[in-house]
Amino acid sequence: MSLLRYGVRLLPLLLAAWQLPAQHTIQAVSPAAVSQQAQFNIYLPLQNTGQLDQLLVQLHTSTSPSYRQWLTPAEFRQQFGPSQTTVAQLTADLKSRGLTVVTAHSHGLTVQGTVAAIQGLIGVPLSNGTRSNGTTALVATKPIKLPALYTQAGAHVAGFSPVIRNHTHSVKLGVVPANRYSTVGPYWFDDLKEAYDFPSFQALTGQGRTIAVLMACDFANSDMAAFFGHEKLAVPKIVRVAVDGGAPYDVNSDACFENALDIQQSGGMAPNATIMAYNIPDLSDGSVFDGYMAIIDDNAADVVTSSFGGAEAFYTAAYNDGEDFTWILALYEEVFKQGNAQGITFLASSGDAGGLSIPSLGYFTATPKNPPVITGQFLQAIEEPASDPYVTAVGGTNLITTYTKGSLDTQYVTENAYYDPLIPYDPYGTGNLVSGGVWGSGGGVSIYYPKPPYQYLVHTGFNMRTTPDISLMMGGCPAGILSGPCPSNRSAAVVAFDYVAVHGYYGVIGTSVSSPGMAGIIALAEQNLGGVRLGNVNYFIYGLALMQPVGYEVYHQGIPGNNGYFSNPAGVQGYNLVLGNGTPDVRNFILAPWDPPAGTPQTASNP
Repeated sequence: MSLLRYGVRLLPLLLAAWQLPAQHTIQAVSPAAVSQQAQFNIYLPLQNTGQLDQLLVQLHTSTSPSYRQWLTPAEFRQQFGPSQTTVAQLTADLKSRGLTVVTAHSHGLTVQGTVAAIQGLIGVPLSNGTRSNGTTALVATKPIKLPALYTQAGAHVAGFSPVIRNHTHSVKLGVVPANRYSTVGPYWFDDLKEAYDFPSFQALTGQGRTIAVLMACDFANSDMAAFFGHEKLAVPKIVRVAVDGGAPYDVNSDACFENALDIQQSGGMAPNATIMAYNIPDLSDGSVFDGYMAIIDDNAADVVTSSFGGAEAFYTAAYNDGEDFTWILALYEEVFKQGNAQGITFLASSGDAGGLSIPSLGYFTATPKNPPVITGQFLQAIEEPASDPYVTAVGGTNLITTYTKGSLDTQYVTENAYYDPLIPYDPYGTGNLVSGGVWGSGGGVSIYYPKPPYQYLVHTGFNMRTTPDISLMMGGCPAGILSGPCPSNRSAAVVAFDYVAVHGYYGVIGTSVSSPGMAGIIALAEQNLGGVRLGNVNYFIYGLALMQPVGYEVYHQGIPGNNGYFSNPAGVQGYNLVLGNGTPDVRNFILAPWDPPAGTPQTASNP
């Protein structure tokens, strides 16, 4: 029995979906009342996908007449949305089953009806489930089986799954000093802005750009006031957007900690950008799809950052008792294609497990012992959504800067991307241990997505999609599971969380630091280019990589590193599977080399 099995047909002592730790599942507790009303999405394939792929290249090619002529959501749906014949057939069939089509959208139908009618359609019972945050949801107790009319149309239902494959990409460290005491941080956002050569606050601030943060939690206004106020900066404009009711604020929630981090890092890098905090109920694929669909339909955000992910292999038949769920990856790709066609940039943290992000099957299938024993090892894998070719995967480093007692001056010295070895531990609560884990910049080779066009501009060494694409500081040494002492050349960032209670600031590590930071950088780039959207910014990133060998230093390269599977020796230039194209010299990266730089933190050029 595997981690991602829907059903209750279990071998003795093995793992049911709702026996996972609460953050990984929605716990089924009782049969759903047949009269209960519910709403869900039926996803259908796009049309004219060959034309869409050609258009996406043209939209990002400067010599094309279509260059940056972004579509509206209505235009995308008209050109590439599901077949109207199929929509009409399914709408009629749904009506005959007592179900109502609430709306037709670019990727299918939003449907409403009673539990009895829904069960008749999906072919399995529904149960009332409880999330770790205490909210409720309907979950299927077995894999969904749609009628032939729907399967022949390529229809899928992503909702009702009790399994939450995605997890956040950050670790909270202890409460940190309120200021800078070493060459390795913990860094505030303005420390990073001086180190990475951001433009002066007086030149570019992200004005006129909008960044979306997608996470399963609300945030506390007091945390934002404490974080930005500490650096003598006004709180950015933050707009709350609840999707499917969202998730409540909970100081014990990893997602709430993550949300605070994402808003603070992106807002710190682009202080005058608007932040839209899209709050979804959980990190299940169904909720994540609904979040992305809301962002695309609103079409208000220019840049989207996602600090979560799950291994691609978790969607394969091997990890699902022979049932293939890679159609979910295909659906994510279609959603991101629409966003790119509208000019929206998607960023995602590449993960914190280095090149080893999935346990072997033995960890899930072995009978637990007391005390727990090692039954598996971590294997090479990369994580979605960062692995999607229409998303920019952001990896991470440890940053070393200057330090002068009594000064906040934080100039770049060097970086490294060495992994931290971890003790054997039980990441999914099976009662078994898995060995060989590392903490480090997520990166490697996709098992699903072919090599995209922009990656032919560099040497990746593979004919499949590789990650990451670019990196920033992520930090190292996760507390509790670190094997051995923490090396002296590790770093961290600062986040304000639960400030009213603790009256302090936490250290934080993870590519969840680097992805929202990169979102702020893209907002600055768009402002510098006159307020244009950049769409799939990987074309921009890899195009700039061609300028590196001719003397325009866009990236810090030659950074030594090892993610537990792939390595980059010190001084080796070019793309690598630890850090991608490297970390940016931001003024050069955003094509503003003549703008004055951000200087010492808490000054006029870098508040």
